Amino acid sequence: MSYNNLLVENNDGIALVTINRPKKLNALNRETLGEIRQAFAKLEQDEEVKVIIITGTGEKAFVAGADISEFADYSVEEGKDLSAKGHKEVFDMIANFKKPVIAAVNGFALGGGLELAMAAHFRIASENAKLGLPETSLGVIPGYGGTQRLPQLVGKGRAMEMIMTAGMIDANQALQYGLVNHVTPLEELMEFTEKIAGKIMKNSMVAISQAIDAINANYEDGVNGFDKEIEGFGKSFGTEDFKEGTSAFLNKEKPNFPNK
Repeated sequence: MSYNNLLVENNDGIALVTINRPKKLNALNRETLGEIRQAFAKLEQDEEVKVIIITGTGEKAFVAGADISEFADYSVEEGKDLSAKGHKEVFDMIANFKKPVIAAVNGFALGGGLELAMAAHFRIASENAKLGLPETSLGVIPGYGGTQRLPQLVGKGRAMEMIMTAGMIDANQALQYGLVNHVTPLEELMEFTEKIAGKIMKNSMVAISQAIDAINANYEDGVNGFDKEIEGFGKSFGTEDFKEGTSAFLNKEKPNFPNK
């Protein structure tokens, strides 16, 4: 499937999704968000794809924000609808995706770009990365999950400061905050990220999917994450992966998971 604003490559179980709007520093417009939704829906059904890496074209930006020109004249109801659709169709979908999603942050990740990176299951940044939520400088608040996911990742006080000041932090500060897991030189970013993806793929993807559900449950209102863990743990015993994993361990062999 071809896209106007995305590049999607599959290589040995790793799908690389690249936001490809270099003249706009990969800013998110409605068309791009729609293509991300379509691409992830397709990748979910592709049994050969085990891990997804999302990044941006070029050496300057992951995603430098939302395309402001598209919503500058929106009404209250149009703005609310824009946020609601974004949550449902893209950002929440990625956060709850059944396969691991890693954001390789290769430059500016601002506004909707940082929100996209935060929707991924974890983040790896290049040394030149700058991250922030500058929405209050435009007279608006983050609308794609920023007010919720940023405090979950860095704590309430730091999130308040970042959002109130509309400032940017660099990659090393993001690492200190826990906003990213690792920082690498730009030229090593993809190799490093793919190496981690390879480590993930050695394990049971069925179990990883259950783990994603259980971890996310802790952040859902009205859901008991411990109950979700108990349920997922029990389900694991009925899978072929559990039989393979335990058998290989007892026989001192490396497992070859059927992912069933």
